[in-house]
Amino acid sequence: MAGVDEVTFSAVDVTSEQARWAMTQYFDELARRFTEGFDADAAFDDASLGFRPPRGIFVVARAGDEVVGCGAIQYVDATTAEIKRMWEIGDRIAQGASMMTDTTVTSRVLGSAWPIHTNRTLAETVYANITEVGLPTWTDADVTLAKAVQRELKVPEIGLATEIPPLRGREAIPDEEKRGGGSDDVGDITWNLPTVSLSFPANFQAGPGHNWANAIAMATPIAHKGVIAGAKVQAMTMLDLLTRPELVTQAWEYFKNVQTKDVTYTPLLRPQDTPATWLNEETMAKYRSEMKKYYYDPAKHKTYLDQLGIKYPTVR
Repeated sequence: MAGVDEVTFSAVDVTSEQARWAMTQYFDELARRFTEGFDADAAFDDASLGFRPPRGIFVVARAGDEVVGCGAIQYVDATTAEIKRMWEIGDRIAQGASMMTDTTVTSRVLGSAWPIHTNRTLAETVYANITEVGLPTWTDADVTLAKAVQRELKVPEIGLATEIPPLRGREAIPDEEKRGGGSDDVGDITWNLPTVSLSFPANFQAGPGHNWANAIAMATPIAHKGVIAGAKVQAMTMLDLLTRPELVTQAWEYFKNVQTKDVTYTPLLRPQDTPATWLNEETMAKYRSEMKKYYYDPAKHKTYLDQLGIKYPTVR
């Protein structure tokens, strides 16, 4: 490569002579480095399927007229376990590096989360109960606090929820709209049995998620009223599922015939992957005693606000 001024990249047919030559160099190197060898035929078959439009593209790098490298892009869709495939590639790279350096390599999964897919039948049942319970009755003090926090954060001063939004949901989400998911294992649970998630009006719109502003309402009547409303909906939904077996049947039909029709759940956690509790061990040891000072003591105080000595609502 010495003296080469420019490397160009271009998409080519994955079955073309240039593409196969480039892949052959790569596969031959893998076969030399892997003690168990490398199945080039299977790799060629996979490439011919995955790296041609519309599923993907194959790219070669040229220095002048000489092919000096290659790569591919495979588009992610709802049925492709792309994360698992990339993980396996990373494992092979690490194994190759360990053989080159005569060392050993191990891996540990700290956490994983499948995307959430909740159940349509259960969602419709919960939503019917939400409309039946309705929203809490907010006092002037509740609205005053909500608007004061919103004003402090320079967001629209809309106060508290005054109407129930429509039920939203889709059986499939386009790839370009997949921008996030659950931060715990609730997504994995949704792929193992019919699941529904309930959001209840125990807060006000202010800062982004996990922001300090989200914690303000937790010690106030706003949260208490919202939790009571949510508990009523949960209880009513459980009664519906216990007394109307057709709902359970319909929920499983959606789970089997729609949600998991083309997707098979494969957990990323392995038996040897234990919870990474040590990650926060030092932080918890440092702050646990300080946190205990603020634990609510119902034996001494009627409410947490009383314990803190805060008059409701306190605003600037």
